[in-house]
Amino acid sequence: MRIGITCYPTYGGSGIVATELGLELAHRGHEVHFITYANPIRLGSGSPRIRYHEVEVSTYPLFQYPPYCLALASRMADVARTYHLDLMHVHYAIPHSISALLARQMLAAERYLPFITTLHGTDMTLVGLDPTYYPITKFSIEQSDAVTGISEYLREHTASYFGVTRPIQVIHNFVNCSIYRPAPERPPRAEKVLVHVSNFRPVKRVLDCVRVLGEVRKHVPARLVMAGDGPDRGPAERLAAELGLSDYISFPGKQDHIEKLLPHMDALLLPSEMESFGLAALEAMACGVPPVTTRVGGVPELVTHGVDGFLEAPGDVASQAARVVELLSDDEKHQRMSSAARHTAETRFSTQLIIPKYERLYEEVCAAHAAPASVTV
Repeated sequence: MRIGITCYPTYGGSGIVATELGLELAHRGHEVHFITYANPIRLGSGSPRIRYHEVEVSTYPLFQYPPYCLALASRMADVARTYHLDLMHVHYAIPHSISALLARQMLAAERYLPFITTLHGTDMTLVGLDPTYYPITKFSIEQSDAVTGISEYLREHTASYFGVTRPIQVIHNFVNCSIYRPAPERPPRAEKVLVHVSNFRPVKRVLDCVRVLGEVRKHVPARLVMAGDGPDRGPAERLAAELGLSDYISFPGKQDHIEKLLPHMDALLLPSEMESFGLAALEAMACGVPPVTTRVGGVPELVTHGVDGFLEAPGDVASQAARVVELLSDDEKHQRMSSAARHTAETRFSTQLIIPKYERLYEEVCAAHAAPASVTV
């Protein structure tokens, strides 16, 4: 199939999932066209079945804000026409679904261009609930040829808050367990190493990671790697200095190859206020790194408390720190939960299990709008 994919090409979960999906589809023989304003961060180069089409937005004195939505729609229609795309798959409803709808209408005289919308989280739980965007978000969902969500939580939230009656198929996030895998061996070391991976937005509660480390170090020698960047990086660095933890926390910034970092960690901290799924936790689990995270959103669909990770209340630094200490001070329990985390990734969320669900959906959507075969009399 020839598939167009549009996403935010950043370090957020929706862009990462969309990019990884495109890579997997190309590996399975499909032709994939990314259409967005910048090259997706995990896309790389080298696949003959992947092409990237940049969306250029012209600026004029008349425009206080560049009309990206319109430029994207035009580019979608142009790429679909030139490369005979079978369908568009857009990630994050605003504004990608509306752009896909406009592209479909632009091509209506020639053929029908179906599009699928995948909901990722804040497009429904934050942006979409803003009164300014609520009507257009609801409209874009209803006009999509198919809609998927990354968790049961997100499906239920969307149906409840937006009054959507059309089916929303849950297709969980996935991980390539051949790329994300445990380290061959983990030599003993004097200090345990924790890791946090995010875009450092307030919803991630990154300052709680600093506080958790402070509590953990009262019982276990440990360090913390804060991978990523965003608005709360500065406050986290200042808090580390205030608590005397600067020598035990590193901020390496955004990481293009997180799969090389995770296998060398002992536990993942993900103390988020809200997660529609918890992709960082899944990637860590595939590397045999148990997550200590929060019982919010779709995370309980991924992590089984006490088996392959721990779930605590957001903001409960003491409980989260106690779980980390429990993991790091009991080698047998850590090994057991590490193996269970890897098992969960392999048996429930691997690419081999999840990608075929998207392929079947593509086939169903295209078949529903296929031109009727001519009849010879």
